[in-house]
Amino acid sequence: MRFATFAPVAVLGLGVLLISGMREQHAVEPRSPMNSIPRTMAGIEGRDLVVPEEERKVAGMTDYMMRVFGSDSAPAFTTYVGYYDQQVQGKAIHSPKNCLPGAGWEIMESTPVPSPDGRAGATINRVILSNKGTRALVYYWYQGRGRVQSNEYRVKWDLMRDAARYGRTEEALVRIVLPVDPAQNGAITQIGRLPQDSLAIEVARVLLREVDRALPQSAS
Repeated sequence: MRFATFAPVAVLGLGVLLISGMREQHAVEPRSPMNSIPRTMAGIEGRDLVVPEEERKVAGMTDYMMRVFGSDSAPAFTTYVGYYDQQVQGKAIHSPKNCLPGAGWEIMESTPVPSPDGRAGATINRVILSNKGTRALVYYWYQGRGRVQSNEYRVKWDLMRDAARYGRTEEALVRIVLPVDPAQNGAITQIGRLPQDSLAIEVARVLLREVDRALPQSAS
């Protein structure tokens, strides 16, 4: 038997035990707004994009930063940081693995890779997406309460544990998206073989550092 088969049930069961003794939840303000993150990354100037109010209500984030870097016709990459000052029913981070298929994207490859800033045990997700012949390289992770994590089950477990122990569930979803030329298909699933990988890693190092600076102090 594979653990993954029973992981959702195990997490739910443990979550019920934790929630039974859960403290009152606190909304925790960031030390600085997400749009204070530098607008220049990898030597490219970025400009802010606005999430429509209806989409923001559905997503539920308290604060966010979304930027495009490069020209309108050929952007080099986009970045997004969505911050939640607390996570409760109807106001919680949605996993990109659940949202992307609903938007027409197919996940071709998804692999956890070591955090580019070298922090021990931390991983982020590297994902290849496809949508009607369009390809994209995505790096994303969850960051908050002193952790950087890629695994959704582990994120949920940590969330419930911290809610029970500290009454805190604040967290950010961090994402980098880079377009991929279909001509690069030969190397698209080989980690590190795309030029975009080097750019993504460089940007990820900056975001990991700057998001840490913007987030509240860890409770643990």
